Amino acid sequence: MNPASGALLSFAYILGLLSTAILGFPISAVSWEKYILLVIGLGVLGVVVAITLPRFWRTGPRPKLWLATGIVAALAVIYFQMRIPQPASNEISQFIDAVNGAVTVQGQVESIPRQTRNQKSQFWLQADQLNEIQGKDNNGVLSQGVTGKLYVTVPLLQATGLSIGQRIAITGLLYAPKPPKNPGAFDFKAYLARQGAFAGLSGLQITSYEPISEKSWGWWKLRQRILRAQVRWLGSPTGQLVSTMVLGRRAVDLPYEIRDEFIAAGLAHVLAASGFHISLILGLVLGLTKRMSGRSQFIIGLSVLVIYVGLTGLQPSVMRAAIMGLGALIALLTQRKTKPLGSLLVAATILLLWNPLWIWDLGFELSFLATLGLLVTAPLLTKQLDWLPPTLASLLAVPLAASLWTLPLQLFVFYSFAPYSLAANMICTPLITVISIGGVLSGITSLILPVVGSSIAWLLEYPVQLLVWLVSFFNNLPGISVAVGKIAVVQLLLLYGLLSISCLSQKWRRRWWLLVLVGVALVIIPAWQTKITQFQVTVLATGQEQVLAIQDQGEVTLVNSGEANTATFTVLPFLQQQGVNQIDWAVALDGEPSLRSGWLEMLATLPIKNFYDTLPEQLVSPNTVAALEANTFLYQLTNAVQSRQGNYQRVAIGQEMAVGSTIMKLIHPEPPILQLQINDQTWLLLGKLALDAQQQLVKTSNLPPTQVLWLSGKSLAPELLEALQPQVVIVSSNTIDPDTAQLLRKSEIIFYFTGRDGAIQWTPHNGFETNLEVINKDAPLL
Repeated sequence: MNPASGALLSFAYILGLLSTAILGFPISAVSWEKYILLVIGLGVLGVVVAITLPRFWRTGPRPKLWLATGIVAALAVIYFQMRIPQPASNEISQFIDAVNGAVTVQGQVESIPRQTRNQKSQFWLQADQLNEIQGKDNNGVLSQGVTGKLYVTVPLLQATGLSIGQRIAITGLLYAPKPPKNPGAFDFKAYLARQGAFAGLSGLQITSYEPISEKSWGWWKLRQRILRAQVRWLGSPTGQLVSTMVLGRRAVDLPYEIRDEFIAAGLAHVLAASGFHISLILGLVLGLTKRMSGRSQFIIGLSVLVIYVGLTGLQPSVMRAAIMGLGALIALLTQRKTKPLGSLLVAATILLLWNPLWIWDLGFELSFLATLGLLVTAPLLTKQLDWLPPTLASLLAVPLAASLWTLPLQLFVFYSFAPYSLAANMICTPLITVISIGGVLSGITSLILPVVGSSIAWLLEYPVQLLVWLVSFFNNLPGISVAVGKIAVVQLLLLYGLLSISCLSQKWRRRWWLLVLVGVALVIIPAWQTKITQFQVTVLATGQEQVLAIQDQGEVTLVNSGEANTATFTVLPFLQQQGVNQIDWAVALDGEPSLRSGWLEMLATLPIKNFYDTLPEQLVSPNTVAALEANTFLYQLTNAVQSRQGNYQRVAIGQEMAVGSTIMKLIHPEPPILQLQINDQTWLLLGKLALDAQQQLVKTSNLPPTQVLWLSGKSLAPELLEALQPQVVIVSSNTIDPDTAQLLRKSEIIFYFTGRDGAIQWTPHNGFETNLEVINKDAPLL
C-alpha cells in the first residue's frame, strides 16, 4: 500500500469516529439501532463515492479505494461502540437501589489521592466487595462480590499515606452520578462514564488498610521521588508547580488556586505534559549523545521516551508527542527525512486504534489541533513576519499558530476566550522554557541523587516566582475573559474551514484580513442577533437557594447569587454559556452572609452596573455578632460594587424597581417576598417559610393574585395556594413533600421542582421548559 492510500484510509477511520457526534451525547446512552443506521449510511456513502467521484477526478484514487474508505469508516463506528464502557451485571452501580444507607466497599486503590475544591481527598478504587451495614426493608444485609471502578471522596486526613495498589475498606454512601441540572454546568455523569465508572462513594471513614509491600514497584513511586525532591527546598506550592510543568497536572496534585490562575491567563498548556516537553527532552538527549552512534542515540532516546510517558501516566497528548518523537528517532537511525504531517496522522491513527474514545477527549483534540497549527500555520506566519528578528518572529508565530487552531474548539467547549493569552504566552515563554529545562534536569537527577535534584530545583525559585507574578498580573487586567456564548457545530466547522483555506490557497492567504473578518463575524453576528431578540427567564437549580436570571434583549438581571460555591459552579458557568459579560441589574434578597457570599465571586469576574440590596437598615446595626458579620460583609460588598464602577442602592418595602421591561416590587424583606411583573405574567418569589409561617402570612398580608408562584422549601400550605391561586408553581428544592405534590395534582396546577427538573426556563414563545428530560409522562403533575 502506498503512503497516499494509507493516509486516505487513516482519514476515513478518523472521520468515521468523528461521525459518531451525529448520534448525540452522552455516547453511553446511544442505542445500538442508531449505530446500525450510521454504519449503513457510511457504507452507502462509500459506494456512492466509489461510483461517482472517479468520473470527475480521473487522476484520483480508484473506486476500490473509495469503497474501502467507506468500509473503514463504518468499521470505525462499530469499533467505537464496542469500546464504550458498559456496566456489567455485577458492576457496583447496579446495586445502588438495593442498598439502604451506609455501605462498606472493599477494593484496591488505583490512583494517588488528590485534594478537591471541597477540601476532601479523591481517588479511584477498583471495587471487588460490597457489604451493606443495615438491610433494606427487613430483607437482610446485602453482601455481594462486585466489579467496577469507583469515584471515592473521603476526609483529607483519612487518605493520608494511601498508595496505589493498596487494599482498603471504606464505609460511606454509594450514589449514582446525576446529569447536569443547569445549562453550562459540569457534566459529572459524562466525566465518570469517560473514565469507565458509573458510581461514586462519599466515604466517611477508611476502616481497614492492608500494608503495601516495600518491594512493590510502580511509576507513581518515581513520581513521588521527583515531587519530594523538588518540594524539599522550594516548598509548597512552588515545588508542586515545577513538578506539574514537567510531568503535567494529571500526574501531580497542584492546588486549584494556581491551576485556575494559569487557565484564566490562557496558559493552561503550561501545566500539561505535551510535545513541548518531548521536544525538550529529546533535544537534551540528542545533544548530550551527539558523539555516539545513531544506534546508541536511538536506544537512549527511546528509553527516555518510555520513561517519560510512564511518569506522566499515559496521557494522550504525551503519547502523541512520543509517537512523533519515535518517528524522528527512526528517521535519525535510518538517515531518512520525516514528514511531520504524516507523522501526526500516524500518531492520531495509532492512538485512536488503541482507544477510539479519545476522539472526544478534549486534551487529545487540543493537542492535535495545536500541533497541526504549528506544522501548517507557524511557518506561514514566520514568513509573513520576516521583517522582525527571527527569534521575535518565532516567539510570536508559534503561540499565535497554536491559538488560531485551538480557539474555535475552546469557544465551542468553554464559551469564552482569554484576550491576553497571546501576550501572556509571548512574555512567559522564555521563563517557561528555563523552568522546564531546569525541572527536567532536576527530575532526572532526583531519580539518582535526590539531594542534587533538590539543589537544581532550588535554583528555579526566582524564575517560578516571576512566572506566578506575571500570571497574576495578566489576571488582574480588565476583561481577562470574554464570553461569546454557545456556538453551533456549523460555526465550528466553518471556522476550521477558513483556517484550512488560509493554509491551502495562496490567493486567500494574501487576503488573510478578509478571512479574519469573516471568522469574527461568524462568531459575533449570531451571538448579537440572539441577544437583541432574546427574552428568557431562568430559575437555576441550586438546592433551596433561589437564583433567577432574566435576559431581556441584551440586558441581564440576576436575582440572588447563592453561596460562593453556587456562584462559582452554577451561576457563572450559566452566564458564560449565555455570553454574558456584564450584569445590568442585581437584586440581593437573602439576608444571611453565607447566602450572599456568591456576590463577591460574581464581582471578581463580572461588573454589575446597578446593585439593589433589600437588607433592612436595622439588620445591619452592629448590636450582635451575627449583625456585625453582616455589616462587615455589607462593607465588602459595597466596596466591590463601587470598585467596578457600579451603583449600589438600598431598597425599601413597597419600592418598585424597573429592570429592563420587568417591574419588581419588594413586599417583605425577611423572609424575602418579591413581586415580579414579567411580560403579562405576575410572579411571586416567596422565601423559605415553614407551613405555620405560610398560614400566618395569608392572615396578615394582602398578597396579590399571581400566575407563577416560586417558593423555596419542600412544603406548601393549602391556605397559601388558595389565596394566590397560581397557574404554575416552581419549587426550589432537591425533594418535595408528598402531601404538597398530591395537593398540586388535585388542584390541577402545573408544578416543577428543581431537584427533578433541573433549571426551569420560560420564554414567550415556548413557555416553560426544563433542563432535564422528564421520563414520566405525567411529570408536570406528579
